[in-house]
Amino acid sequence: MNNKGKIRLSTIIYFILIIFVLTFGWKVYSKYNFYDYVKGIRESGRQTSFVRDSNVKYSEKDSYKIENKEFNDSMFFKTIQVEPNTAYKVTCMVKTENVIAEEDKFIGGAQICINDTTECSSPITGTNDWQEVTFMFNSNNRTSVELGFRLGGYDELCKGTAWFSDMSIEEGKIDDDTNWNMVCFIIDNIELENISLSMSDNDKSVIKENMKRVQSSIGNLSGNQMSITYDIIEITEPLTTISYDEENKFYVGPKDVYKLIQKYLDKEEYDYIYVAVRLGDLEVTDELVSDWIGLGSMEYNQIGYSNIRLPSDRNSRLYKYSSSNTFPQEVFIHEFLHTLERNEKENGNEIVSLHDSAIYGYENQKVNGLENWYRDYMQDNINNQSGKGLTEFAYKSKPIHESNFNNSIKLDYLDEPDNIIEELNSIVKRLKRLLSGNI
Repeated sequence: MNNKGKIRLSTIIYFILIIFVLTFGWKVYSKYNFYDYVKGIRESGRQTSFVRDSNVKYSEKDSYKIENKEFNDSMFFKTIQVEPNTAYKVTCMVKTENVIAEEDKFIGGAQICINDTTECSSPITGTNDWQEVTFMFNSNNRTSVELGFRLGGYDELCKGTAWFSDMSIEEGKIDDDTNWNMVCFIIDNIELENISLSMSDNDKSVIKENMKRVQSSIGNLSGNQMSITYDIIEITEPLTTISYDEENKFYVGPKDVYKLIQKYLDKEEYDYIYVAVRLGDLEVTDELVSDWIGLGSMEYNQIGYSNIRLPSDRNSRLYKYSSSNTFPQEVFIHEFLHTLERNEKENGNEIVSLHDSAIYGYENQKVNGLENWYRDYMQDNINNQSGKGLTEFAYKSKPIHESNFNNSIKLDYLDEPDNIIEELNSIVKRLKRLLSGNI
């Protein structure tokens, strides 16, 4: 009897230990189980942690938590296969706590992104409860991308904590329509600490007249490969911040106008953004002026974006049509072409630089500026030869919008197991990949 009692007790203790070990092992596994996600850290010597969080989560599944105790750029990323020239939309729920961008750039925060590119969702900073974040992209010529859930930015470091949950991805279709829907925001007033600048009625009429000219000339310049529609939206609320860097000096960057223009972008799908401003006035102040009139090749949440600056001399004829200036819309055209140029090069198409006109023998004419250069550049007919200018791809390289997903297909690339059987199958698959050297 006593021996049997000892056996029963030892058996019970044994099973208790087994349960404890399994429970402990499962908790450790769950905490550091990132499935096929890879941990990416820009500054490895700084305090950053990655865990699956079972306490702070949006749904039944543990969230993915990144904590940067020091400024860093960190992400979970996964390689997924994509079809070339296809629209994709990624969504997830994001929660943040005390997220701060080191240089307060527009591109830093908690976000969805494609690793090693500037493509990303609108970043989230500060402390925020769970909210849905959406990231849309065109695969262009790629067959795979490294899809990341990030605390930081391509050119920015952040500290704080971010949680990501319920990731999903769907496939849409590219819009083959080559009509681009543009918007020109006219900023009426700039109000900084020691500087106050305002648009006159004449200033605004000049901008409006040139947008008409852009619309009427774009078909001719492109050989009818594209057309545009546009809206002009006047912003009466003053602009109170302005960007600066050593190369461009003062300019209006995306982060400066975000609070002024985002509400309009939420209502309409625009393919290109102009922001027209007055940064100088010889009669008032010239402190903000640099030597540029147009500043382009920027992006606002993956939409091409440029500044159009009115000349400091209000008597300037730069933007006014006359017998001595038949191409006053030149700056508008030029800055837009920088976006098409960038799109071509990011797609791997080898075209010449927009600024190489002189190299190919095109001179700035007194009457029509570089109109001939832009025409040949857009029609791929530089020096009567093809293979150097824009291709058909450029005119179809519009930003991806929600309308691209009206009849989308849900993909399972980011799905997680829903039960213990699927979880065990997932573990077996990963072990096989590990043993075969594929992970």
